[in-house]
Amino acid sequence: MDILDFDYMLGLVPVLLSYLPLTLAMAAAGMALALVLACLLAVIRVLKLPVLNGFTMLFISFFRGTPLLVQLFLFYYGLPQVLSFLTAINGITATIMGLTLHFSAYMAESIRAAIIGIDRSQTEAALSIGMTNGQLMRRIVLPQAARIAAPTLMNYFIDMIKATSLAFTLGVTELMGATQKEASGSFLYFEAFVTVALIYWGIVELLAWLQRQLEHRLNEAYRR
Repeated sequence: MDILDFDYMLGLVPVLLSYLPLTLAMAAAGMALALVLACLLAVIRVLKLPVLNGFTMLFISFFRGTPLLVQLFLFYYGLPQVLSFLTAINGITATIMGLTLHFSAYMAESIRAAIIGIDRSQTEAALSIGMTNGQLMRRIVLPQAARIAAPTLMNYFIDMIKATSLAFTLGVTELMGATQKEASGSFLYFEAFVTVALIYWGIVELLAWLQRQLEHRLNEAYRR
């Protein structure tokens, strides 16, 4: 008796890959929105803006302190009961919202640490020539902080791609959801989940290689 049905696994690969664009699209949308929100949160934390800093700390604490699955259920099942206009929200939108808010809380702290790591003398020099705090952040601090934070942010994107597998709990037929359906129809659960695990692994290894190339390019100008 064969341990694995390799013919079934090979036939399953193109079926699952047809759902890969949706998985990557949700992760990319979540990453783009999370990056914008994380930068805003990080700047608020660094500048310690009155009132906003307190709300920011509460936001980060909540979304770092609760599981992503709970947050997805909250957005998809819970909030529509309280806010009627959210009843039209679908699983894809709820997933992107969850990914955005959850990962922005982590990314904000990474970006804040990168901003704090910028040499203080550059900040003082910029302020001495009349730059506002906004100009200082936009022209001096954030571009340098981006180089420092880039490897960590890429790791969060990798985690975000894997986290999209939770979308099937909201009825979204992405990579994991398609695998669950195929496995339920064939009863070859082991083969199906080994196949999707290998696909995720391949994606992560490709992104890890791209991350190394990006780090090399970003650090090139700083080598002596």
